[in-house]
Amino acid sequence: MYNNNDFFEFSTQQLTVTATGVLVAFVAGVLLAVVIARFREYYLNRAREEKYGQLIALGKKENEIMAHELRTEVEKEFRDREESIRQKEQSVRSALADAERRIEEIKKGEVRLRADEAEAGEDRKRLEVERAHCRHELLRMSSLSHAEVRKAVLDTVRAECETEVGRLRREILGRREEELRMEAERILVDTMQRLAPAISHEANSAMVAIPSEDMKGRLIGREGRNIKAFEQVTGTTLLIDETPESVLVSSFDPVRREIARIALANLIRDGRIHPTSIEEFVERAREEVIRDAVEIAQNAVEGLNLPSMPPALNELLGRLHFRLSVNQNTLEHSVEVAQLAGMIACELGVDPVPAKRAGLLHDIGKAIDSEEEGSHAVVGARILKQHDEDPRVVNAVAAHHREVEPESVYAAIVMIADSISATRPGARSSSMEGYVERIRSLETIAKSFPGVAEAFAVSAGRELRVIVSPDRLDEDAARETARKIRMRVEEEMQYPGTIRIMIIREQRFREEAR
Repeated sequence: MYNNNDFFEFSTQQLTVTATGVLVAFVAGVLLAVVIARFREYYLNRAREEKYGQLIALGKKENEIMAHELRTEVEKEFRDREESIRQKEQSVRSALADAERRIEEIKKGEVRLRADEAEAGEDRKRLEVERAHCRHELLRMSSLSHAEVRKAVLDTVRAECETEVGRLRREILGRREEELRMEAERILVDTMQRLAPAISHEANSAMVAIPSEDMKGRLIGREGRNIKAFEQVTGTTLLIDETPESVLVSSFDPVRREIARIALANLIRDGRIHPTSIEEFVERAREEVIRDAVEIAQNAVEGLNLPSMPPALNELLGRLHFRLSVNQNTLEHSVEVAQLAGMIACELGVDPVPAKRAGLLHDIGKAIDSEEEGSHAVVGARILKQHDEDPRVVNAVAAHHREVEPESVYAAIVMIADSISATRPGARSSSMEGYVERIRSLETIAKSFPGVAEAFAVSAGRELRVIVSPDRLDEDAARETARKIRMRVEEEMQYPGTIRIMIIREQRFREEAR
């Protein structure tokens, strides 16, 4: 039997064991709680660091975008100030040149005045000699016979008739030239009316749609590496601003802009955006643009009913589709010149095929960036000669800017068609400031000549009408003034097409009978 002491001892041992277990469990629980708290604090700190890292990266991207915008604004302001300074400098130089010209004209006027005075003195002397001669002739004729007097009268009449015949000859030749001019105008007007061209619009950027705003961050990439890689490979500027669901590809080179637009659209569609994939998609887009260029060129050749061209010429011709000439699509301009040249050739009764081929290929030298030296007309003619093109076509291309002497009527046809296409309304956009400056420059040049009373530039600057004082300039001096104005305009101004200069010299006599 158990006694009370044994029971108490057993209970004490059991209680001790239990207390020890509880203590161990408590200590284990406390340690576990501490470990859990430490793990929780570690993961919270890690999540907080990742969040702060993302915020810092986003802040860096925003700062880069703001810096890019600020740099663009500063560069634009700098260019504007530089252009303003250049214009002011040009106006000062022009004013100085005008002052020097006027001083020179005053000096020449003084020299002419002295020469006129000397000539007037000589005329007075000649008049006295003529008077003495007339007195002598009258005295001599008083003793002549009837036959001798009749012969002298016939000689005088013959001299007067020769003067009148010369005047009639000039009138007849002038009338013939006027008829030829009217016929040429009729051919050109008929040709232009048969063609219904498109209006040119300026475009230096392309908009690309994106599926969501998150795509903008992916296009920028970590620390901007994606946008830097894209701009470096394509040679364009990728503008990512607050415009919803779109980004802008900007470049003055239309070929690069088109390649960048296609590559960016394919990248967005694929979703894998990193420097390696950017290079891959840009290369694919470049190949696609070349294929499209060849196809566009073939369609243009087929549309004009011309024989097929070598692949190399097709590629160069197709590249013109992505280039602009004063905001006019160069390939559309070339097709238009070919159509005009063909119609003018038909009106003149010559073979239209070489005319259309020369018109289509006249600007092919513009597809060469910097591989060959020389103007685009000379480079284009050299390329065509390498591909065994018709010599008439080669010469027409080389001579369409008068850098080479024309050898056939096709060169003149291409010159005329090129001028019509470039100067028709809506073909090439120009600013109002440039238009007003051209008009003002024409009138200023004309008014700088002595004897000019008024000058008016009409027909959008294509014609300059100059009114001269009849008491200061005779017909020969007026004709010489027109020539000098033409030379000044050609030397000092840049303009497409031609400018007609018309001198008006009118003298009126008025009397009132009372």
